[in-house]
Amino acid sequence: MSSSDVVLGFLDDAEPWRLRSPQFPSKVGGKPAWLCQRGPPALARLECETCSLPMAFLVQVYAPITGQDRSFHRTLFVFCCKTPECYTQNDSRCVKVFRSQLPRRNEFYSYDPPPEDEPSSDFDPDQSVLPASGVKLCWVCGCPGNKACSRCHAITYCGKHHQTLHWKHTHKKECGSSKEPTASPFLFPEFELLTEPEEEEDNDKRAEGDDEMGVTQTSADCSSLTEMLAETDLEDMAMHETEDNKVFQRFKTKIAPEPQQVLRYSRGGSPLWVTSQHIPSDTDIPACTCGAKRTFEFQVMPQLLNSLRVDSTGASIDWGTLAIYTCSASCNQGDQYCLEFIWKQDFSTDQQNQIKQS
Repeated sequence: MSSSDVVLGFLDDAEPWRLRSPQFPSKVGGKPAWLCQRGPPALARLECETCSLPMAFLVQVYAPITGQDRSFHRTLFVFCCKTPECYTQNDSRCVKVFRSQLPRRNEFYSYDPPPEDEPSSDFDPDQSVLPASGVKLCWVCGCPGNKACSRCHAITYCGKHHQTLHWKHTHKKECGSSKEPTASPFLFPEFELLTEPEEEEDNDKRAEGDDEMGVTQTSADCSSLTEMLAETDLEDMAMHETEDNKVFQRFKTKIAPEPQQVLRYSRGGSPLWVTSQHIPSDTDIPACTCGAKRTFEFQVMPQLLNSLRVDSTGASIDWGTLAIYTCSASCNQGDQYCLEFIWKQDFSTDQQNQIKQS
């Protein structure tokens, strides 16, 4: 894939077994389908840096690198906090991304492609343990957890917070019974992530035309303020509004042919920003711990929020886009789940008002 190529991601329903680790899925929601079966991120690494509560699995993208054996299997995992108050403007501390990769010959998966048939009856739909390593997983979130219920000893948790959440929700009634556990309320709805190349269209010229119309309208609306503001203030305002409007119009025009896209993948390419504000410079993107430069790989689109059931009458989790930057060398330094970099860009206040009115 060249840096100019863009692959779009769309949500689709799938049989649960197709979204588990041996199938190397790209997916949204549910529990993470861990790639490397040893050393998944510990609870401390999966906590929100703002509220210190465990984050929820959001999306994973299977993205092997052709010609690089150590990255024959390669998956990126994105987690996000579910506390609405942590989503302050352009603050990325409520989201994290990890990279895991394996060579073709490894201790967990066959050298050959995975079979297309449904697995045998020993398939674990609840993903309570990683079968290849025996690592126990939290029933609530699917992350590593060996803290067992002191009463039934049958269900494990990543920590006290999720144990308490499960107990209050259903486990107080179900503990010790043969009844099938109720689905976790903490998880996002689960979907398969299907991909297809973005079709090239001559949208840039159309976006420029929309920008000019928008600028003319904005100028007309502001004409009544000329006697109230100094000339220099008007010029600064016009320049800011023109640039912001241009970026936002380009964003809307670019996604218009495929409005259901929830992800844009372009390793080594560029993100599609939603606003001219809070765009990172090269110095804002830290190098990998191996010393290699981090480059853009994919972005999570705001359209995904419509399928996560996070809307509420009050505050809710939100973003304009989440841009993921990864090690350009896709290094392997012994950490089975390397922390990569994520940049959260939010819509401006004016843009949020436009979206509500549209």
